[in-house]
Amino acid sequence: MNWSDQELIDGCKRRSAKSEELFFKKYYGYVMGISLSYAKDRDLAQEIVNDSFLKFFGSIESLTDHQAVKPWLRRITVNTAIDWYRKNKKYSQQQEINEQNEVFHEVHAISDMAYEDLVKLLHQLPEDHYLVFSLYEVEGYSHREIGEKMGITESSSRVYLARAKARLRELVEMHLKEYAGR
Repeated sequence: MNWSDQELIDGCKRRSAKSEELFFKKYYGYVMGISLSYAKDRDLAQEIVNDSFLKFFGSIESLTDHQAVKPWLRRITVNTAIDWYRKNKKYSQQQEINEQNEVFHEVHAISDMAYEDLVKLLHQLPEDHYLVFSLYEVEGYSHREIGEKMGITESSSRVYLARAKARLRELVEMHLKEYAGR
């Protein structure tokens, strides 16, 4: 039987194990895709997926519009990834970064690069830079929102983004030189 989102959500609200299982199977790939864009390896992505579904099922009562499932699930997953980052970041205290010392550059799109190559390059960025880059460029959060979520200042978010773009530019140039040398 092919269950609608509304039927699955109603079943999940009743704590039906079968509905939760079907919902999990239906949206696993979607949530894993989001998780992989924030995690540096598949094991961490799987942790984020599991935690995201636990949070989803734990708060399902507040979902009133079944058509908002995907955006809500995306937000839960992104927030879970941010929570993981905050919980596990190496430095308990962030230094205030002087925004005036940074030079901001624009990153140009590389049309010949394969998606997988670009993802590999992104995962070479430091975690905090990668997370700010993803939240700003992919998810569309403002620097103020990123600062609040990550526990850093708005100016630090701007600097992390600039550094991420600068480092990504270097990595792309190295990748293209390496590719051209083959």
